[in-house]
Amino acid sequence: MPPGDDDSSLPTSRLGRLWRLGKLGTRAGVGRLAAAVGAGGGDGAAEAAIARSAADALGSMRGLALKLGQMASYVDGLVPEEHRALYETTLRGLRDAAPAMSPDAAARVLEAELGAPPGALFAEFSPEPFAAASIGQVHRARLADGRAVAVKIQYDGVDRAVTADLANASLFGALLGPIGSKFGAKEQLAEARARFLEELDYANEARAQERFRARFAGDAAIRVPAVVADRSSRRVLTSELAAGLRLEDAAARAPEERVAWARSLWRFVFDSLVVDGDFNADPHPGNYLFVDGDAAPGTIWFLDYGCTRPLPRERLRWDRILHRAALAGDERAFYEAAHELLSVPRGGPQGPLLRAYIRLAFEPLFAGGPHHVTHAYCRRLMDDMRTYAGAMLRGSRKDWVPMPPELLFFNRLQLGFYSILARLDVTVDYHALETKLIERVPR
Repeated sequence: MPPGDDDSSLPTSRLGRLWRLGKLGTRAGVGRLAAAVGAGGGDGAAEAAIARSAADALGSMRGLALKLGQMASYVDGLVPEEHRALYETTLRGLRDAAPAMSPDAAARVLEAELGAPPGALFAEFSPEPFAAASIGQVHRARLADGRAVAVKIQYDGVDRAVTADLANASLFGALLGPIGSKFGAKEQLAEARARFLEELDYANEARAQERFRARFAGDAAIRVPAVVADRSSRRVLTSELAAGLRLEDAAARAPEERVAWARSLWRFVFDSLVVDGDFNADPHPGNYLFVDGDAAPGTIWFLDYGCTRPLPRERLRWDRILHRAALAGDERAFYEAAHELLSVPRGGPQGPLLRAYIRLAFEPLFAGGPHHVTHAYCRRLMDDMRTYAGAMLRGSRKDWVPMPPELLFFNRLQLGFYSILARLDVTVDYHALETKLIERVPR
């Protein structure tokens, strides 16, 4: 056993994290999970054992290892279809109920960050978390003025764990999946590392959260919790307490409710991206709380702003042109914008594969009316991306160029977001929604 790493501790060294994965059945970093997620082929009992082993290993490790398990629990196409239900059921608990830090450890982090114990900072503070995820866990509390708040406390040592994961090639590669490439790998890895390390800075997340809150301040259906600045720091983030249904419960509600929620999800993502050039690149199911009852139709609380990315001005200009062309059904202008946005030459083998993938990705707009985002559609997107990535791996530098680093997380957003819509399982006129959004963008 590596020094300092026992079964109850959070392993923070690269060796300790590799050992933990190996001990719990995922050899060579994420070898068995990657095999299950990439190819399938095992029988039901074997797959169930792998899924349980992966849930135990990735949950106890938190950090980027846990993110991999969370992605496998909801992104369509990551797991072979015949095993999707098994992996979703087994790994679902990793989304918001990862193994928790002890009350004493959480109190120590609070005091180290804010200079006082929980009892002095809050009128009420629950020592047990009600939600826990890859980087931190969340506690209910109440301020002296009576406001109910959620206090997100970063796991002690998780910064070292994330750094170790970033040095683990097999884990990092599995996390990026087909969105990375062999060309421009240095720039792409630098971008990915910057975004993942940025998630450790809750002060940065607080600024992003307030930015998104201001953006949607006048929208009755899109809610972003207010940050409590004097109870927040680099490793503690205190926000207005939000409540609502989890995705699985929302997906079981009446069709008219699900349509309204799907419309709000679309508006949040593409208002941020196309209108303001700023996107939240973590469409994790636990980041949405669906509100019913007396709230405005389609009301959702949008949580977690640790991984946001503003688009450079020129990329944003071409992205807007791309969206306008899709809305107009102008495929020639659409493909022109796609090449410019991604800096891909028009000749060579890359062009046709790029055009096929991106055309499929924009099908909800090209449909020109009501469209149903399905699990099958999401799997086709993932399959096309794997085809694209495989061709790039076999290609040469003279024929292929990498995705621009600043767009690396676009596909993570798109594949994850569409997988969320597929779970709501409704037909929505996304073309009409997008048309209203794009009218707000100056030409």
